[in-house]
Amino acid sequence: MTASPHGPAAVHLAQLNVATFRYPLDDPRVAPFVEALDPVNAAADAAPGFVWRLKEEGENDATAMRPLGERVIVNMSVWETREALWDFTYRSGHLEVMRGRRDWFERHAEAHMVLWWVPAGHVPSVEEALERLADIRANGPSPDAFTFTSFPAPVEAAAARA
Repeated sequence: MTASPHGPAAVHLAQLNVATFRYPLDDPRVAPFVEALDPVNAAADAAPGFVWRLKEEGENDATAMRPLGERVIVNMSVWETREALWDFTYRSGHLEVMRGRRDWFERHAEAHMVLWWVPAGHVPSVEEALERLADIRANGPSPDAFTFTSFPAPVEAAAARA
């Protein structure tokens, strides 16, 4: 748990993003993505503010988990703060991998990422995450399902649920 200017963190930030492959995971055109998985996951694990990420049992990633269909992969993690997630996503080697996403994944017709606050220590389930994604797709950003650009403070999210 990380201290904030307002005292110890009572909440963490969960994120889910989904991507639809253009080609099967074992297709040579997807090889650069597959080769980047272990280094990017290791960087996430070591990043300041990292708390947890989804992994399939016995694996170092979740690429075999396909709750939205055979071609759709899910990535889910929990971070101490918005800044920690932002820094990893946009200010690390992860960004270089993201630049290749159009080669491997289809363009999104609807929201593909959702953020939400979770109590510190809570590990969200895939089902919980998919409910948040469905919420943002159906209703747009809210205190319970948001993006980096529609970002509520944790107290706003708690007040909205009360």
